[in-house]
This record gives sequence, structure tokens and C-alpha cells, in this order.
Amino acid sequence: MFSIMLLTIAIMALAQFAAYYWRAVLSGEASAPISHEVFEAAQVTEGDLQGRDFAKLVSLHALTPELQTSGSGLGLVRVYYAVMSWIDSLAGKLSPALSTWVERERVLCARYAAVQIDRRLQSNFAQAAAMNS
Repeated sequence: MFSIMLLTIAIMALAQFAAYYWRAVLSGEASAPISHEVFEAAQVTEGDLQGRDFAKLVSLHALTPELQTSGSGLGLVRVYYAVMSWIDSLAGKLSPALSTWVERERVLCARYAAVQIDRRLQSNFAQAAAMNS
């Protein structure tokens, strides 16, 4: 019985560490600079990126071709965004602090998507320049 409890605690600690690590990677990637072309394509002003812009950026991400397979998908970020939206719909009305935190997380998801679009565009421009020379 003790070993099962210890295994459960270890698995939960590992899952918590994995979630914190993934969140740190997401935050680190989202803090990269974004070119003004991405903001123009998404029809968003640079300083006014909001959580609701994530849907625009996801559709723009789907339109940008990926010439290199670098694994810059948005799968887990979409799930995280959906979970944050679900939390906001359930408890956001009751707690303004929770609603503010959820919006920060949704903006983080939008910034991550914008960075991935920008990286795809820069990679494609570099490959096109290499092909032309």
C-alpha cells in the first residue's frame, strides 16, 4: 500500500514538473520578437495583441507553408488555449483575478502563435533566397 502511494506521489510530482517545464518553454518562445509583417497579416496593432487574436493567428499559421520540418506546430498550445477559455467561462465571472490571469495566458498563446508564424516566414524567405542564389 505504501509503495502505491509513493508511486502516485512521484507520478504527480513528475506531471507537475512537466507542466511547469512546458509552461516555461512556452513563455520563453513567446517572448521572442515578432516582425511587423505578422501583425499586419493578422490585422493587429503591435502593442494590442489580445487573447481573442489567437484564432486569427491559428488560421494564419495554417496558411503559412512549412518548407522545413522543424516541428513548430500549435497542437498543445491550442489545447492549452481551449483549457484557459474553458476555465474563464466557468469561473472567470466569479473571480476577476482569475479572469485576468486567464487573459494573460491566452495572450501568451497568441504571442507563441505569432512567433511561430514569424519563424516560418523567416525560414521560408531564407530558403527562397538560397534557391535564387
